[in-house]
Amino acid sequence: MDSSKEVELLKRALERQKKARQQAEKILEQKSTDLYETAQRLKEANGKLENLLSEKVSELDGVFVNIIDPYVVMDLEANVIKMNPSAKEFLGYDNAKEAVNLNSLVHRDYIQYTAESFKYLLEVGTLKNYRSKIYVKNGDEKWIEINSSLIYNTKQEPVGAQGIIRDITQEMEIKELLGQQRKQLDIIVENSPLGIALSVEGKIIKSNTTFTELLGYTEGELKNMELHTFSKDVEGMHSKEITSQMEEGKIDKATSIKRYMKKGGGCILGKTSVSAVRDAKGKLKYILAMIEDITREREAEERLNSERKKYANIIANMNLGLVEVDNNDIIQLVNQSFCTMSGFHEKELLGKKGSDILRVQNKSVLQAENEKRIEGESDSYELEVIDKNGKKKHWLVSGAPRYDHNNKMIGSVGVHLDITKQKLLEQQKEQLVKELEQSNLGLQEYAHIVSHDLKSPLRSISALATWIQEDYRDVLDEAGQQNLTLMQEKVTSMDKLIHGILEYSTANNSALDNSKVDLNEVIESIKESIYIPEHVALVVPEVLPTIIADRTKIHQLFQNILSNAVVHIEKEKGLVEVLFNENKTHWQFSVKDNGVGIPKEYHKKIFEIFQSIGANERSTGIGLSIVKKIIDRYEGEVWVESEKGMGTEFHFTIKKELTDLKS
Repeated sequence: MDSSKEVELLKRALERQKKARQQAEKILEQKSTDLYETAQRLKEANGKLENLLSEKVSELDGVFVNIIDPYVVMDLEANVIKMNPSAKEFLGYDNAKEAVNLNSLVHRDYIQYTAESFKYLLEVGTLKNYRSKIYVKNGDEKWIEINSSLIYNTKQEPVGAQGIIRDITQEMEIKELLGQQRKQLDIIVENSPLGIALSVEGKIIKSNTTFTELLGYTEGELKNMELHTFSKDVEGMHSKEITSQMEEGKIDKATSIKRYMKKGGGCILGKTSVSAVRDAKGKLKYILAMIEDITREREAEERLNSERKKYANIIANMNLGLVEVDNNDIIQLVNQSFCTMSGFHEKELLGKKGSDILRVQNKSVLQAENEKRIEGESDSYELEVIDKNGKKKHWLVSGAPRYDHNNKMIGSVGVHLDITKQKLLEQQKEQLVKELEQSNLGLQEYAHIVSHDLKSPLRSISALATWIQEDYRDVLDEAGQQNLTLMQEKVTSMDKLIHGILEYSTANNSALDNSKVDLNEVIESIKESIYIPEHVALVVPEVLPTIIADRTKIHQLFQNILSNAVVHIEKEKGLVEVLFNENKTHWQFSVKDNGVGIPKEYHKKIFEIFQSIGANERSTGIGLSIVKKIIDRYEGEVWVESEKGMGTEFHFTIKKELTDLKS
């Protein structure tokens, strides 16, 4: 190549390099401009991001505070760094006021599980559905579920963890209760004396131990077997018909008797109760069968029939009259004792209507009892009948329905006891009671008449003595005046004696008018009505009860005892106390004084009429005998504890509920 061409080529190459350089400079200039503009935009964007980040931090703080569930942030030592109000309320702690370590709250049974869960959190970074039991500040146990995650620093190193706590205490309690109920149900089913099997579309899917033991199959062998393959209908609705009606929704329950073939041979007779188990829409889902082995029961029935013949002779010769009738009262069976009671021979009774041949006088009673028999009720009642010889008899009858082997009522059986003699005695007793009541009324009237007739001359004598004392005051000497005063005292004593006799004679008369009686009011009333010496205090240490009794009788009872107590105290300061005690059937009362006391030989005599101690003119010897009568009416007891010079304690009891309120 010549030099000119070579120079030309070099020039062209140089020109191309210049153009290329110029082009590169333009591109570099453009890229520099673009880079500057991009840097400016990034600077602006960075400012916006910083503002946005600040806003988000504030927003997150607000979310943290307003999370409904308890929310906790902790360090890697489980020390709480931050907690929202819900967490403070649930746990009872406030980390701003006290140090809180979550590990210290864990129940001792879950410490190991918690350590393993925390290790997993550190390895994976998240922990879901952690469940355990913890103690909150007030000591309560709570079940919790936690979902948590680790918190990292700028170097991606874990520095803490955050988590939401959910209170699942109620959920766990319900779950535990359901578990217990399920276990209990399983125990009941497994230990039931009935064979139980659950089937779907005729095939057994589950059975209990009793069912397998009854038939000799294992539960595995029974699965997918059908009941009809080893059972046969004996009584009641057939299996196919039961299933069909259950599927159509016509019935939900049915009972029948089936014969079940056992695996190893032989069979059992089973009373089978089936129930439909339906879904929410009412569609048949399962059939539950419960089988009761009645093989021995049926065998027992057969033995009972044979034993009945064996004991027929015993029944025929028992002392009580036995009669069996059908539903139309036609006599089917009688024993010898009944023939003796009625006066008829067996042939005269069999096949005859009982109420007609025995000439029952109170047929309405018999009709009512027969209606009870139809309803399946047993009862005892009395009949009045005329026997073959025309004598009126009273029978006590114990009747009961009679059934056949299908449990169908076919009549009744009655056991008869001749109570004619007892009835005559009762009638005589009633007559004597009436006569006694009339006699008591007569005596009461007589007592009132005698009382009136005796008091009338006494009042006249008292008036005459008063007139003589007033008219002849200047004539009579001191001895005469004293005699007239003594006469007045004797008249007063005689009046008290007559009044006491009248009270004693009427203490057992008239029915008790029982009502609520406040004994505190009774004592206060007695305080105002009896003479209490100034040196004697009548006190009631404890509030007395309100009892059910006759107010008049109770007032009379307490007044006689208290009147007797307050006047026999010679000490400078006399004290009479009214005390009480309660037991299951009776009220017990005590009247205690610090008086002269009663010698032991008088402890029983003082409750007898006209018996008193000493020559006290104020005592008639009747008051305590009236006390004894009233306490007897209230089915109680009265006794005294005393020694001469040592005070006296009267004790008496009153029954809370009387056997006979008119007694």
